[in-house]
Amino acid sequence: MTFLDTWVLTLITFTPLIGSIVVMLIPATNTALIKRFSVIWSLIPLVLSIWLAADYWLKFLARGQAVMAYELKAAWIPALGVNYHVGADGFSVPLIFLTALLTTLGLYYSARTIHHRVKEFFALFLFLATGMFGVFVALDLVLFYVFWEIGLVPMYFMIGIWGQEKDRPQYSAIKFFLYTLAGSVFMLLAIIGVYLDKGTFDILIAAQNGGGWTTAPVAAALSFWAFFVAFAIKVPSFPFHTWLPDAHTAAPTAGSVILAGILLKLGAYGFLRILLPLFPGPAAQYGLIIAVLGVIGIVYGAFVSLAQTDLKRLIAYSSVSHMGYVMLGIGAAAWALNQTKTPELINSAAMALNGASLQMFMHGIITGALFFLVGVIYERAHTRDLEKFGGLSALTPAFYATMMFAGFASLGLPGLAGFWAEFFTFRGAFAIVPVLALIGVIGVVITAAYILYRVIQNVFLGKYDPSRIVHWTTVGGHHSDGPTDMELFEKVTLWPLVALMILLGIFPTLVLVYFNAASVNLLNNLF
Repeated sequence: MTFLDTWVLTLITFTPLIGSIVVMLIPATNTALIKRFSVIWSLIPLVLSIWLAADYWLKFLARGQAVMAYELKAAWIPALGVNYHVGADGFSVPLIFLTALLTTLGLYYSARTIHHRVKEFFALFLFLATGMFGVFVALDLVLFYVFWEIGLVPMYFMIGIWGQEKDRPQYSAIKFFLYTLAGSVFMLLAIIGVYLDKGTFDILIAAQNGGGWTTAPVAAALSFWAFFVAFAIKVPSFPFHTWLPDAHTAAPTAGSVILAGILLKLGAYGFLRILLPLFPGPAAQYGLIIAVLGVIGIVYGAFVSLAQTDLKRLIAYSSVSHMGYVMLGIGAAAWALNQTKTPELINSAAMALNGASLQMFMHGIITGALFFLVGVIYERAHTRDLEKFGGLSALTPAFYATMMFAGFASLGLPGLAGFWAEFFTFRGAFAIVPVLALIGVIGVVITAAYILYRVIQNVFLGKYDPSRIVHWTTVGGHHSDGPTDMELFEKVTLWPLVALMILLGIFPTLVLVYFNAASVNLLNNLF
């Protein structure tokens, strides 16, 4: 076993923390060095995450194996039986790469758009990355909880300090903090419940033998629902979603990208890493409820998005809708555990889990790009009111083309990344919960409506009216006679995401091979 095999996950996780400490030691007046160092330093976990994905494929997936790899286990708090235990499999490897990619792009974009309290912003951003990486690699429940909490404080300050004043950033930050903290309390109680029954905090050990509980079924059900609430708030699943639009609207652009692209995925990942493996019985019993909440989120989020006139708030509600596909896929797979085992049922459950997992990854790429694009137009117009735009296609062709790719990927156009996530989700769900899947299709139609009508038509089509917005500026804040197209740094930020939308739309197997191996392995352990 090589050095990287043992330490790669630790290096990926704690490299941003080291960078955060270094940033805090740099004089606050040297903003150029702070920005340059932060961006360059973030490339280390990005490169390591690419190596991790390639190495996992070569060593395991190419041989038809789906294993937990790169494990490192050491005593952390022996008196409590808490260990530093990390590892990665097909569920976590793609999400580690996604986290590293969006972190680097977010820092790069912020280097040109953040001018207030620069030192604190970049230090918090790097610290936040450690928390996100940690959740995806933790295999000890206490370690998982610690990393989960780490992400709470940096995002609270990013929303409250660097948010737009007209969007009530302090109110939105407190609302985000209280919702997430409430979920964390439920999670802590559930972790204690697992320990009292299993005698261990180790996720892999607790999941052995189908996660069977030795105590009364009511204890398993209570712990299941406590974990469910914690993860559902983070997803966010209906009806725990109300913090999301406010937080997204108030957050700075890169904060919104990380919030939608990564932080929402922590909750969905918790369903796959903890809820299903440790609670297969309650998951089978209550899986239909999860699927119902997912369908409500799909349809409700789509209709509310259609009613929005604020571009950023529209995309925020679209996240509620798109994360509903994740809940539908997970709920359908869980409900399948309650039915007679057949090869077709297992195949459909695997399809549903593949769809949910793909949606986590694809949504991060697509919605991350959409929030960057909101930042592009807001930096120039200083408004997100859709009624004030129009006719920008001829004036900003690069911006128009990029938005078209991201918008069509979001509505699930075949040939782009979003299509395959929805296809697999519905393919699996139709065989298990056909009525719910049929209702969920409504969301696909409404998504096309708000992307085409609200975004594409209102912003880009029609005739440009210069009287609607009279105070156009450049990205640097200088006066402009009208809208200016994307600058080079904005293209560098966005076009890698567009390239991934196209590449994964044509050849989704690049990511699907990871998720499918993990999904099949999980279901084989549960059935």
